[in-house]
Amino acid sequence: MFLFETILPYLCLPCGPNTTAIKKFDIPSYYRSSITGKVKEARRIKDLRKQDFSPSVLDFGNVQFILARHFGFCYGVENAIEISYKAIEENPDKKVYLLSQMIHNQEVNADLQSRGIEFIMDTDGSQFIPWDRIRKEDVVIIPAFGTTLEIENLLLDKGVEVQKYNTTCPFVEKVWNRAEKLGTDKYTVIIHGKPKHEETRATFSHSAANAKSVVVRDMEESIRLGDYVTGKKNQAQFEKEFEGRFSLNFSVEKDLQRVGVVNQTTMLATETQAIADYFRKVMVEKYGEAEIKSHFADTRDTLCYATNDNQDATYQLLETDADLAIVVGGYNSSNTSHIVELCERKFPTYFINSEQEIKSASEIHHYNYPEKKKVVTHDFLVANRPLKIILTSGASCPDTLVDRVLLRLLELIGANKSVEEVLAD
Repeated sequence: MFLFETILPYLCLPCGPNTTAIKKFDIPSYYRSSITGKVKEARRIKDLRKQDFSPSVLDFGNVQFILARHFGFCYGVENAIEISYKAIEENPDKKVYLLSQMIHNQEVNADLQSRGIEFIMDTDGSQFIPWDRIRKEDVVIIPAFGTTLEIENLLLDKGVEVQKYNTTCPFVEKVWNRAEKLGTDKYTVIIHGKPKHEETRATFSHSAANAKSVVVRDMEESIRLGDYVTGKKNQAQFEKEFEGRFSLNFSVEKDLQRVGVVNQTTMLATETQAIADYFRKVMVEKYGEAEIKSHFADTRDTLCYATNDNQDATYQLLETDADLAIVVGGYNSSNTSHIVELCERKFPTYFINSEQEIKSASEIHHYNYPEKKKVVTHDFLVANRPLKIILTSGASCPDTLVDRVLLRLLELIGANKSVEEVLAD
């Protein structure tokens, strides 16, 4: 194991908004990076307040890698990994379960499974292990995404200790707390998230316990929900259109008069803000600017710092000149998919889960996220020299995986400098 440092801004600190704390996590040494990790540490030392989002460049002569300022493991992921491995070490004679995937990364999950951990459910809620097999003496780890109140209560009824190895990300819990406050103030909570994603399911469960709640996937669905605010559509249409995504006894006439927006923390931050701005506009049009505070709650503080940092760093990548972009991460990773979405606005972009997807200098297997399928592209490495490659990853991807992708590309393209020489520059 080794101590892994992460920057933790704003989290329960009695200090100013620019305060930065360093939290050390004890996680397995094979997640440690000897290349990109050193680049990150050098940038951190030079920019403790994280004000510079410009990318780093590793120049090997024949090829240049343009690295995002922020990528890879975030606070919530590091925290979840540390707790999960601790659960294994502390309970050698017990059955250890994970409710679902710890994080959306195949290597981390596979390693946990190799150590004896079993998954109770798939990420979509499909059951692998029936509840009647879970006993009170078993260890059940709640993943970083959190879980629903229904599942938590089910485990408590069995006598299972749920808090000792609860790895729910504090920024997810922050969203839940904000939703509870909205409910206390009699606002309806509009959740921007992917309805089947386990974090969204957990957030909806916690929100619905305290407030009327409804889930919207994107701006298109938000506009359709807006039609119920303005009275263009009726209750029967709402129940059909948003089936399975609204709380009990939801009334479009009563429950859409006061609203606030929270999000699945891995969604595109700009889209969440745009959705919030849209509902504010609808409320102004219906009730007037003077009454806006009685009908719309400003909730921008629910956006996750790590999601924001990774996405802002990706926007900076779009300002660079590159031949292609490679994004590394789990294919079911929401935050990674949004980084891919941004990169695709400017560059030929390849979403891969490991270096093994790069078959040769002329063939790469990658994931088409919108169509949810693997595809093959030939001649993806263009003839330009130096070849400029953007390289980044999602928040659940170990930096060692990014290192292996970089080394695989160097193997295929060739380089005029060694890794040691480039890192020494």
